Amino acid sequence: MKALVTRLDSFGDVLLAGPAIRAVAARADTVTLLCGPRGAPAARLLPGVDDILVWDAPWVGFTPPPVGRGEVELLIDTIDADTALVLTSFHQSPLPTALLLRLAGVDFIAADSEDYPGSLLDVRHHRAPHAHEVEAALDLAEAAGFPAADDGRPRVLPPPDTAGLTGPEPYVVLHPGASVPARAWSPDRCAEAARDLAAAGHRVVVTGGAGERDLTSYVAGSHALDLGGRTEAAELAGVLAGAGAVVTGNTGPAHLAAAVGTPVVSLFAPVVPAERWRPYGVPYVLLGDQDAPCAGSRARDCPVPGHPCLDTVTAHDVVNAVEKLMGEAA
Repeated sequence: MKALVTRLDSFGDVLLAGPAIRAVAARADTVTLLCGPRGAPAARLLPGVDDILVWDAPWVGFTPPPVGRGEVELLIDTIDADTALVLTSFHQSPLPTALLLRLAGVDFIAADSEDYPGSLLDVRHHRAPHAHEVEAALDLAEAAGFPAADDGRPRVLPPPDTAGLTGPEPYVVLHPGASVPARAWSPDRCAEAARDLAAAGHRVVVTGGAGERDLTSYVAGSHALDLGGRTEAAELAGVLAGAGAVVTGNTGPAHLAAAVGTPVVSLFAPVVPAERWRPYGVPYVLLGDQDAPCAGSRARDCPVPGHPCLDTVTAHDVVNAVEKLMGEAA
């Protein structure tokens, strides 16, 4: 059986699809993962994936491309699968993807769908209303004939040794950036946390992407090691794996930390529900006002002056949460 799994959106979304992908891989001869460009670095880290197709879908992402007939026809001609699992978030429709898969000749397609799918789906599954994204994907896989093959936790391939970047353990990682501005703790609060964690005796490592070097430099100051722009996905996995705890917002590195088994202090803005998107499978502390006015809005930019859901969290709160998690792990 040639299986195809699709998850077309972000880095973290693809990581959360990992347990369902492993369930498919346990019964399929080959597994191809169809993902978007933002998710491709995560796709390369996942066990059970034999091949990766990268396609920028015009119905996904913050800056989707225009619809191009040539790109669509090329994708249809490239897909080679007997069965497919279309993974989406609770607010996304799987039907555009299912239509392309059907045109590509895929015989069996399963997805969560509230909308009537006509002949596009062979399994129209309804996700549990409060399920975490990991659990929802596993439930769909089981409904499609692919029961969980292991403990169902996020996992990645063994990361490289990054001691040359971080220096010796123990250390705490602080990741101040976020793919969505509404989900980020303020730079000033992050800098205070770096200072207070260092004052409490922790080595602090600040991480961020190539476009976040100014932010990581400011947050690290003279109190922390600045690795901004110095880690690709695999190296970041190694850095997170060596940490005693990771402090970050609801963004991809939170899920990568969970995938390497590191506890997470989650600065969680409630623009999406924590029950669906919190760190999964590891000890965590959730900080942030989950009943703030922005709750459930899916806002990209904070709609409330002062960003109160997160900026009411103090550096002291973060230090206490880090020490709680590290104490439990000792």
